[in-house]
Amino acid sequence: MRLLIVGTLKGQLTTATKIAIDNGAAVTHADDNEQAMRVLRGGRGADLLLVDVAIDIRDLVMRLEAEHIHVPIVACGIANDARAAVAAIHAGAKEYIPLPPDPELIAAVLAAVANDSRELVYRDESMAKVVKLAQQIAGSDASVMITGESGTGKEVLARYVHTRSHRAKKPFISINCAAIPEHLLESELFGHEKGAFTGAVARRIGKFEEATGGTLLLDEISEMDVRLQSKLLRAIQERVIDRVGGSRPVPVDIRILATSNRNLADAVRAGTFREDLLFRLNVVNLKIPPLRERPADILELAQHFARKYADANGVPVRPISAEARRVLTTNRWQGNVRELENTIHRSVLMASGDEIGADAILTPEGDRLDQSKTPPAVAHATFAAEQVTRALVGRTVADVERDLILETLKHCLGNRTHAANILGISIRTLRNKLNEYADGGLPIPAVGSGETRAFASMG
Repeated sequence: MRLLIVGTLKGQLTTATKIAIDNGAAVTHADDNEQAMRVLRGGRGADLLLVDVAIDIRDLVMRLEAEHIHVPIVACGIANDARAAVAAIHAGAKEYIPLPPDPELIAAVLAAVANDSRELVYRDESMAKVVKLAQQIAGSDASVMITGESGTGKEVLARYVHTRSHRAKKPFISINCAAIPEHLLESELFGHEKGAFTGAVARRIGKFEEATGGTLLLDEISEMDVRLQSKLLRAIQERVIDRVGGSRPVPVDIRILATSNRNLADAVRAGTFREDLLFRLNVVNLKIPPLRERPADILELAQHFARKYADANGVPVRPISAEARRVLTTNRWQGNVRELENTIHRSVLMASGDEIGADAILTPEGDRLDQSKTPPAVAHATFAAEQVTRALVGRTVADVERDLILETLKHCLGNRTHAANILGISIRTLRNKLNEYADGGLPIPAVGSGETRAFASMG
C-alpha cells in the first residue's frame, strides 16, 4: 500500500503518517500539487492520495485527469470545517477524514483501498488444487497466466501469489488492459518522455518501471491490441522497455502475472493474440473453476461475506438458514464470486429476525433468487420464440445486431464487460460498436444504471 500525503495541515498529518506506517503503508509527502505530480510521474506512484483541504483539490483532479493518472483522493481537514468537506467532495475527493485523525478510521480507509478485505476463501477440493499449485510456484519468478470466468477471483489469486513470493515487500501493480483505450495503453505500460505526444507535459514513468522489484499484473490481457503485444513480448524477453518518445532502453526487474476470461488458444487461432507471447506468459496456468463447479465454496464464501457485510453495516451477524443455503447452492452463479458477494451483501441488509432466510436472498430487482429464474412453461417459451422469429423477418443483420447489443447492455445496467461476455465479443469490439451507434445519435445505456444517454464520443 503506497500513500502520498499532500499538504501539511499544521503538523496534524504527522500523526496520520505514523498511523499509516503502523498499518504497513509506504508513505511519501508532497507540499503542493506540483510536487505531488512530480512524485506520481517519477515512478514512486501511489494507491491513495491523502490531501489537505487547503490544497486546490479541483486543480489536482484536473492535473491527474490530464495526464491519465488514476488514483483515489481522500481529503482531510479540521473536524468542524463542514463547508470545506463538502467542497472537497464536489471537487472530486472520494471521502473526507476529520482531523485530528482517528487511528481506526485511517486504518479502515487504507484497508479498503489496499483491498485487504479480499481474502482468498475456499473449501472445495477443486479450488484447493489451484491454491496448492499457486503456493508451489509463488516463490519463483516464472510468469503466470490466471484464467477463469469473469468474477471468479483472478486478481485475488494474483495478489495471493505476490504476497507469497520473495517480491512481497515490493510493489504489486495492476493494470486493466481492457479499461484503457488502445492509444493510451502503451504510455500507461511503458511511460513517456516530455513532448512525446500532445498532452505529454512531462516525463511519466509507466507501470513497468513503477513495478520494478515487484510484480506487474496485466489484467484481461486478451483485450490488448496485437500491435502492442510485440512490444510487450520484447519487454518480457529482454527485461528492458522503451518509453514512448524515449531514445534509450530502460532496464526493469519485474515478475509478470496475467489474467484472461477468454480462451487465448482460440485468440491465437483467430490472429488476435500472438502465440509467442502466450508461450512467454503461460509458463504456469492457474485455471480457476467457475463457482458452480465449486459447490463447497458457495456456503464458505456466503458465510464469509455475511460476516464481512454485517461488520461493515453495523448490523448483527446472522447465520444463514437451511432454506437460504439451499437457494444459494442450487443457483448457477453466472457472475461467480462477484455475484454471490453482491447477493449476500443485499441479504445482510434485507434480513430480519435471527437468521438470513430465503426471503432475503434477492436479485437486484428485489425478487427472490430461487423464484426469479423459474423456467417458463413450454407453451410460453414456444410462443415467445415464434414472436422473436417473426420480429426478425425483413430486418437487416446490422439492425438486429445493433438491437441485440443495446438490449444486452441495458440488461447489464450499462456494464460493458458483462455485456461483452454475454455477447461473446471483446470489450474493444463492443466499445467500437457503441461509438458507432453514439455517433449516429442513438442513446447508449450509461454505466452503473438502467438509464440511457447519448454520447458524442465514447473514447
